[in-house]
Amino acid sequence: MRALVTGGAGFIGSNLVERLLEDGHDVRVLDNFSTGQRGNLDGLDVEVVEGELRSYERVHAAVRGVEVVFHLGALGSVPRSVQDPLTSTAVNVEGTLNVLLASRDEGIRRVVFSSSSSVYGSGDAYPRGEMAAPDPISPYGVSKLAAERYCISFSRVYGLETVVLRLFNVFGPRQDPNSQYAAVVPRFLTAAAADREITIYGDGRQSRDFTYVADVVSATVIAADVPDANGRVFNVAPGSPVTVLELAAAVGTVLERRVVARHLPPRAGDIRDSWADTQALETVFGFRPATPLLEALRETAFHLRLDTEPAEVWA
Repeated sequence: MRALVTGGAGFIGSNLVERLLEDGHDVRVLDNFSTGQRGNLDGLDVEVVEGELRSYERVHAAVRGVEVVFHLGALGSVPRSVQDPLTSTAVNVEGTLNVLLASRDEGIRRVVFSSSSSVYGSGDAYPRGEMAAPDPISPYGVSKLAAERYCISFSRVYGLETVVLRLFNVFGPRQDPNSQYAAVVPRFLTAAAADREITIYGDGRQSRDFTYVADVVSATVIAADVPDANGRVFNVAPGSPVTVLELAAAVGTVLERRVVARHLPPRAGDIRDSWADTQALETVFGFRPATPLLEALRETAFHLRLDTEPAEVWA
């Protein structure tokens, strides 16, 4: 298979690229390196097309000659979208539309789109199934929902096969802990390893499905070929919620450190709880993310090159 991975120099994208190469596929990457890192592709035998998702011409050039498009390119982060909703919307919606148009025009077999659990917003009923009414809070969630609907529209109107994966709180190797918009797991790990306080927004009792990146990659690869997935949306998550306080305790266990937290007010756009019903994924894909949290945290800490010896400061 010849595949295009948009956002292939990013955290999830580069892990997917590596897996596709290991499986013997030819891979092309489209990335503008605004958030992706060139170093994530070091040593990988890939063709790189540098360019913007907002340029149809550049996207079309990247799509030409491939069989499957894995569309991961996006401006992620809820806080970023709250600060700059215009750019997040342009990249995530217009960029997705360009990918779909180019894929339609080039006769691509299937587009696999990485969406987000943020499309659900807050609610009273958990776990959240794919048939639950979306109610995104943040501009990021709104942009991802719009992109989802474009994918499904192209499946129904133009006959382009599309599969939408709603990813829940992905973490693992190559996730940048130093970004202004760094996700909670690398922030907790790096702060705790340096004997600094971790920052928790809110009371810490909010629950999340934390999904290891290797499990996300497996689901994404399966999505390229699995029957009965065209035009559908699937949650990708363990279906095992963990509170932020429990995550902090798990980080302390992995690093063998006492973790001290400071609490700040909840951030605008954040949702209280986010965990998934994974029945559709299990039924159609024959797969469910199942990497144990402590094992996944140890792997992440190892790739961050964190010192896991007990810190004397806490003695």
